[in-house]
Amino acid sequence: MTVRAGRGHRPTAVCVMDPAVAGSVLPPDLRARLSAVVRLAPDPAGPDLDEVFTAALADAEVLVSGWGCPRLTAGVLERAPRLRAVAHAAGSVKSLVSDAVWERGIVVSSAADANAGPVVAHTVALVTLAARRTLTMAAGYRDKWPAFSSRSGADGHTVGIVGASRIGRRVIAELARSDARYRILLSDPYVTDEEARRLGAERVGLADLCRESGVVSVHAPLLPETTGLLDAGLLALIPDGGALINTARGALVDTEALTRECRAGRLEAYLDVTDPEPLPPGHPLLSLPNVLVTPHVAGAQGTEVRRLGQYAVEEVERWAAGQPLLGQVTREALPRLA
Repeated sequence: MTVRAGRGHRPTAVCVMDPAVAGSVLPPDLRARLSAVVRLAPDPAGPDLDEVFTAALADAEVLVSGWGCPRLTAGVLERAPRLRAVAHAAGSVKSLVSDAVWERGIVVSSAADANAGPVVAHTVALVTLAARRTLTMAAGYRDKWPAFSSRSGADGHTVGIVGASRIGRRVIAELARSDARYRILLSDPYVTDEEARRLGAERVGLADLCRESGVVSVHAPLLPETTGLLDAGLLALIPDGGALINTARGALVDTEALTRECRAGRLEAYLDVTDPEPLPPGHPLLSLPNVLVTPHVAGAQGTEVRRLGQYAVEEVERWAAGQPLLGQVTREALPRLA
């Protein structure tokens, strides 16, 4: 059941998120656009957040959440009788919502679309670097100027996209527009051959994708059936000199198997996520010259996170006006989302 406010209603909202980003995420005019705002942030030196949070929710109609928000369990919702909508100023809501949210008919929205732009731009940049074997070339340059005969260009490169997710589809679109004229392969069990062609890709099985792609970029959701999806056997199929990019979830890739491939110098790896995350100090992937590990920076960072708050507040306004939510998440779709 979807419950919306009447047109023109100005709801009471509670905003909860990590204090490190709260100031950047929330637009400065948020208070004027809602009837009341209680802004909370985790404070180790302060009172228990769960208690403060549930007390603040007592009169709230809308929750604008973000990183650091407590989970909406049945117990929490029992103390939030007026709560009717959640606008999550971040990506995944899997750690936030429980079955009780759906059972109460609470509308849930995610700002994942607003977070997608930076991830897509980051991934496309990594594809360009990987197609040129940038890490290998940089490592060789420390010893001597690399010969032109050993250099690789991006034109005509085959790029394999694992997962036609929100990010995966937009990465395909960007690559299809590139002057490099990439050959784009796609592996996704839920996409037909015709849909893949419309996206600008050729649908193939995962093994064939790994076998034929010089760059493999991972964009699948982390599910029980996708955990360890890129295992030793599939990584071994990627051609010598190829590269793996992961801006999705670290556990989609077998870390030990990838470490072996990179240690052997056979593959490059560009990893914005790892398993575990973070990697323990001294892990080989942190020091190998053909591996770039970044601390989960592909999504909105710094000045970019304001996009998430703006998106969430606009979703609240749409909800208050009785309009459809652009980022609505349903119970049925949640298992297949990141």
